[in-house]
Amino acid sequence: MGQSESPLGAEDGPETVAKKKRYLTATLPDGYVKTIGPTATAFTHYWRIVAELENGRSEVFWGHTKSLQEARRLKTAAAEAAAQRGWTKHLFEIAELTETFG
Repeated sequence: MGQSESPLGAEDGPETVAKKKRYLTATLPDGYVKTIGPTATAFTHYWRIVAELENGRSEVFWGHTKSLQEARRLKTAAAEAAAQRGWTKHLFEIAELTETFG
């Protein structure tokens, strides 16, 4: 084996691919970018709720789902939360996640 070779050709083998980290990125309509990771989970969508409280302050809630349908179901839950928590208004947004490796 020469000096430039590694044992068992590790640079080109499956070990190299397994060590790459997978990141998921969402870009919302207002330009906000959220990166999740590293993760092995197959999330497809990011959701965010911006809630305005009675005192004028804001709270932000966010998460990720494995399907667009799952994210859409959370919109109903957000409306229920608004009524229970006394939010004066809220914005519910969904963005598709894109995958990158680092």
